[in-house]
Amino acid sequence: MSKKELFNDGWSFQKTKTDVELENLDQFKDWKRVDLPHDWLIYDANNLYETSKGWYHKEYYISSMNDQIYILRFDGIYMDSKVYINGILAGEWKYGYSTFEFDITKYLQDGRNEIVVSVNHMSPNSRWYSGAGIYRNVWLIKVNQIHIPSDGVYLSTEKLSQGVENQWKMVVDTEVAFKNDIQIMKDNLVIKHMIIDQSKQVVIESENNGIINNKEDNCFVNSQIIKLENPTLWSLDNPYLYTLRTELLLEGQLLDCKEERFGFRTIRFDSEEGFFLNNKRVKINGVCMHHDLGSLGSAMNKVALHRQLKMMKDMGANAIRTSHNMPATELMELADEMGILINSEAYDIWERPKTEYDNARFFQEYWRADVRSWIKRDRNHPSVILWSIGNEIYDTHVDKRGYEITNQLVNEVKKYDDRRNAYVTFGSNYMPWENTKKCAELLDVVGYNYGEKIYEEDHIQYENWCIYGSETAARVSSRGIYHFPKNTPIKTHDDLQCSSLDNSKSGLGDRDSQYSIIADRDTPFSAGQFIWTGFDYIGEPSPYFTKNAYFGQVDTAGFKKDSYYLYQSEWTDYRTNPIVHLLPYWDFNEGQLIDVMTYSNAPKTELFLNNQSIGVVEVDHKNGQKLNGEWQIPYQKGTLTAVAYDENDNVIATDSVTSFGDGVKIVTKYDQCELIANGQDLIFLEITTVDEQDVFVANARSRMDVSVSGAGRLVGLDNGDSTDYDSYKGTSRKLFSGKLLAIIAAKLEPGDITVTISSKGFETVVETLKALPILPLEEDFDNRSMIGVSAIMENIESEKNEEIPVRKIELICKDSRLLTKDNLNASLQAKIYPENASYQELTWSVITNSGIVTNIATVEDYNFEAVVKAIGDGEFRLRCSCNNGKESPEVISELEFKVEGLGEATINPYEFVSGSFYNKSNMVLNEVISGGVSADKDPTYIGFRGVDFKEVGSDEITIPMIHWFHNESLPVEVWEGMPNEEGAECLFEGMYQADFVWQTYIPNTFKLKRRITGLKTICIVVKAKGVDVSVKGFEFKEYNKAYETLNAVSNNRIYGDFFKIGENTIERIGNNVSIEFDSMNFIDGVRKLVVCGRTHNSQDSIHVIFSSEEGESNQIIEFNYSEEYITKEFLFDNSKGLYKVKFVFLPGCKFDFKWFQFQA
Repeated sequence: MSKKELFNDGWSFQKTKTDVELENLDQFKDWKRVDLPHDWLIYDANNLYETSKGWYHKEYYISSMNDQIYILRFDGIYMDSKVYINGILAGEWKYGYSTFEFDITKYLQDGRNEIVVSVNHMSPNSRWYSGAGIYRNVWLIKVNQIHIPSDGVYLSTEKLSQGVENQWKMVVDTEVAFKNDIQIMKDNLVIKHMIIDQSKQVVIESENNGIINNKEDNCFVNSQIIKLENPTLWSLDNPYLYTLRTELLLEGQLLDCKEERFGFRTIRFDSEEGFFLNNKRVKINGVCMHHDLGSLGSAMNKVALHRQLKMMKDMGANAIRTSHNMPATELMELADEMGILINSEAYDIWERPKTEYDNARFFQEYWRADVRSWIKRDRNHPSVILWSIGNEIYDTHVDKRGYEITNQLVNEVKKYDDRRNAYVTFGSNYMPWENTKKCAELLDVVGYNYGEKIYEEDHIQYENWCIYGSETAARVSSRGIYHFPKNTPIKTHDDLQCSSLDNSKSGLGDRDSQYSIIADRDTPFSAGQFIWTGFDYIGEPSPYFTKNAYFGQVDTAGFKKDSYYLYQSEWTDYRTNPIVHLLPYWDFNEGQLIDVMTYSNAPKTELFLNNQSIGVVEVDHKNGQKLNGEWQIPYQKGTLTAVAYDENDNVIATDSVTSFGDGVKIVTKYDQCELIANGQDLIFLEITTVDEQDVFVANARSRMDVSVSGAGRLVGLDNGDSTDYDSYKGTSRKLFSGKLLAIIAAKLEPGDITVTISSKGFETVVETLKALPILPLEEDFDNRSMIGVSAIMENIESEKNEEIPVRKIELICKDSRLLTKDNLNASLQAKIYPENASYQELTWSVITNSGIVTNIATVEDYNFEAVVKAIGDGEFRLRCSCNNGKESPEVISELEFKVEGLGEATINPYEFVSGSFYNKSNMVLNEVISGGVSADKDPTYIGFRGVDFKEVGSDEITIPMIHWFHNESLPVEVWEGMPNEEGAECLFEGMYQADFVWQTYIPNTFKLKRRITGLKTICIVVKAKGVDVSVKGFEFKEYNKAYETLNAVSNNRIYGDFFKIGENTIERIGNNVSIEFDSMNFIDGVRKLVVCGRTHNSQDSIHVIFSSEEGESNQIIEFNYSEEYITKEFLFDNSKGLYKVKFVFLPGCKFDFKWFQFQA
């Protein structure tokens, strides 16, 4: 009979360069014992995408092969792997997410056998963090010569519409495989099925004595129909699972046995009403999930995955999209057990690559094998409802080849799931265009990525399409980080974090988190949506280039963000699970304006500050366009409380936040205090601090040292901070927004586990946990046993670091924050907490609400003190920050100021001017990354009033832009004045051209047809033709007046007895005339003067005088008679510095002066 054994123990690993092959591997001796599943990239947080090759080695001893077939099965290797048995290549597999197995029988021998696996990781690879290595389980399967192959049982359930009420039909196809040299009589084979309920009782049996048909060489297929009355159905609330036990017998002898867990359920998609489970309409409230497990990397652990899925289900999610790859077996098992629907996705690329070394290299040759593995493995799971053949596949958009591939993939999926246990789909952001629409016609269900705006249009045009949001929302946030004010969308910030006030936006994300909820709710024909994403994941850190993504509702450590409660408030019912959530924490500057928000599934919420009601908000969750409460109040110490009421004003939930001081005590919270000593069980330990009043310190950043000894091991440290590059696999990390997660894993022996947590300034915490022995259990449904587990790896001790990071900067302003002509300045003090922090250096700036340095005020700082000075009218924020030893600010504090009565401040075009400084336009512009603005309309006017070009002016402008996802040229114009106003003039009309680079502004420089001088309005016009364009701003080339060709008439002043000023010349210059030019900054000195002029005398002498604070110098130049204007050059002493230059004409001169130029 078949036996499937876990094969994760006894493996050694080493990493080499990618050009190393098996034949020269012997020269490398750096083998280290590792646990499987294993991800070698997660061990270096600073090099998570390293190009390298991993080698795995294991010895396996066979006493006697006993005429059995040996199969080595890998649930997943990332990627491009080869398997060698005793030095011979047994097989290779390219895709990193599909399960595969090789028959290794012919390579084995009695006695010692050597297994080597190579894994070639080339970067750039996935668009997200993939990990690298044997990151899922390995199995050794031993079968008889006649056997049921892996994934060889295919079942489907159907409710019969006629006959006995609530009667169900189950169709079961069973494959029987045999070796070429085996002679069998098909009629002597018996396939027997038993359906077993959860109490282990046999509900019904079925037996068929004949093989129905040949499937292929060396394989028969038996098909049976089993009818059953009144089964317990698999549903989201009651995910009841039966077991199908299939036995293969030959003349009464049991040859093989397989067990499959399954559920009785029906699914259907309707073009008008969406999705139905068991004939009941269900709105899909789904989340997209990548496969990493935070500090565990991509190495699969079922306990950690269960924790993720439970959080999603508690949030109200009922579905997972396995973006963008085949999921782990464990995810499918958990989804079955927990009642979660699965949109199982296969690919992020087909033939056209998205990165240099992605799976496009192998797709054409291997896609059939991938699809076969994918569908056959997972088709019996009741949780799977969709087979997604791809995500945002460019092939579908660019040419007809995409249609051919779509058709091939659809047919191949249906080949292995011809009874439609799940429906074929894809998720696409190319749905507005014709080619992808043609591909969509081949699908059962059509998934739109960020396409809510065209749902209605396509629903009318393609009335039979079943539509859903395969990817929506894409809002970004950092747990516990708040960038005020909420009403200003802040794309990027100096701290490289994203605000949890729902005012941060990614490049393609919705305008706010509520948009996709409301859009889906109000679209009855939509089957539902999958928001991007459930959890943060490593990689894709839009809008920055940090470590991990900001898209999740839970961070990588598994700590809930504020946005989690928005979805929970809309996806759960207050009658069964009332919730209210209050944000932010309550520790800011006295008098600072704070945006306060509540999320609740209740009809009404009231906010209190120090027991005084601030206001009541009522939310219509079924039809309303605003789904939460919002207030803006000045900060004062105390307690904020949110109270949720039902429709009868009964209090059903409360939440509160209280002001706090520095932490004085370390607090631990375990998800469980005991684990099973099976090498795989985990305890998740949350580490926080509290102040003297036992209040949680929500902005604490204290560094914690964690050690685990005894019958447990530390295997991960994570705080969810994308900017923190401390090792996931070390023993020391800082709290982020007050929290740190430690993951403690079981060993293989029971006993006490000692956990020690220490931090400078805190009393050390020592606690004891328990590892319990494994209880003797029956073998589980697929004949796996607990042998084959390795549990030796643990985190490596970090270098000692006794830093005390700053958690807060308090700004104290005793002056008025309303600045006027009579009150131009305000003085401030800064106080850091804790006072004995290791980092005492502060940085001050004056900024707009968007975080861009403002032109209406300045600040002079003296580290812990500062003075702000008003320049022009408007509002600004004073910012004080501390980097805590990092390159970018980590702790930021701000206060609001207002300036009145000074008039409008001018804009300096010779320093970069952010697009968000615009003050004239033909529409309201959305702010995007790095202070830019979106220009996605045709045309978009981005106008700037009050730009001071001064007297020299400029005719050269540089404009950095992002033409999102396009390399084509884009029409751009530059105007003096606004195009729709009288007197405006277009000074440039041309094309912007740059190849698209993700989230990177590429500058183009344009030459205007003349210089702009003086105080002017300028306007950048972008004709985007409906595509997404971001304009960062502009900067003009600053011409140094001292080295410019200056017309004589452009002087600062002229005086004397006689002269005549023409359009471009000063003529008949006579007695004692002086022509002065101010602010001549000869930064590179002066060696030559070129003058264009003429004298009507035989000769004129002109004095050239350089005046500065240090004194004057004088040089005489001589001009001889000429009828026409001539150009003459004069050598000068090398003078450096800032001067006023004066041309002095002595009595008797008759000179016509056209222009001059100094040269260095």
